[in-house]
Amino acid sequence: MALDLFKDNYTGKISEVTIGAGARAIKVGGETCYPFYTWEGSMPNPPRIAYAVYDAETERWPAPLKEAYGDVLNDPAAWAKKDVEQFGAEIICLKLQSTDPNGKNASADSVLPTVEKVLKAVDVPLIVAGVSNAEKDREVLRKVAEKFEQKNLVLWPVEEATHKQLGAGAISFGHIVAASTPIDVNLAKQLNTLLENLGVKSDRIIMDPTTGALGYGIEYCYSVMERDRMAALVQQDDKMQKPLINFVGPEVWKIKETNQTTEEAPNLGEQKLRGIIYEAVTATMVLLTGSDIVVMLHPEAIVKVKTLIKELLG
Repeated sequence: MALDLFKDNYTGKISEVTIGAGARAIKVGGETCYPFYTWEGSMPNPPRIAYAVYDAETERWPAPLKEAYGDVLNDPAAWAKKDVEQFGAEIICLKLQSTDPNGKNASADSVLPTVEKVLKAVDVPLIVAGVSNAEKDREVLRKVAEKFEQKNLVLWPVEEATHKQLGAGAISFGHIVAASTPIDVNLAKQLNTLLENLGVKSDRIIMDPTTGALGYGIEYCYSVMERDRMAALVQQDDKMQKPLINFVGPEVWKIKETNQTTEEAPNLGEQKLRGIIYEAVTATMVLLTGSDIVVMLHPEAIVKVKTLIKELLG
């Protein structure tokens, strides 16, 4: 006897956004159903994994990441190229860590050559990520937008404090904005409204609802993302009908549980396997609640998550 699946009807649709330029540009979004509920609607574009690349080391790189990227950690262009050629990356997320005022505090002009080298090294879509410092990101991302006109970059984070300058820059120079809000449906809707009132088209906005690692608030993130998707698909709220992006890798690999060595925390198991599982499980949770782009770090965790996506899509 065949299983007769219950089918719900959704009246909303997620906007389809094209990131990158040229033959390897990628479309995200476009869903007319809840994540992977393809018997009720369509997911014309599968969720994508973006490989994170840093232009400067964080305070402490965990050993598993050094093992995977040790030969390229100090060369963002070579790192991005390795991700594309060796690991099959379809999207690169360049984190401009060097501009952090609490770190090297590099100037906006000093990081432009790095962005240019990465763009020349790979031909896949590029997300350019700041450091979540409004004053610094406003300066850095605005200059990046102007310098690399019409490259269709994704600029992150665009927050309420920076939306006018970065939103205007995205409009003028042909880029996508990743609207970032702190785990709140109403704040997300408010920022999207501000951006659209400024003139940013709906199909030029991606939403970052903020991500917590496994054990660090992921259940709250999951709940908020569920409500985001419910508003978009069931309540027909056009301000919420945007693709979602989640920065999983950068969150997971900074927590205690992935940084402690096997010797420091033997009860938690082997560090490399532990970190891969933390990242893969966190990524799985955001995918199951609607993420369209998941930013990740460890290539072995990425393989597991890509396999899961293929299996869920049948």
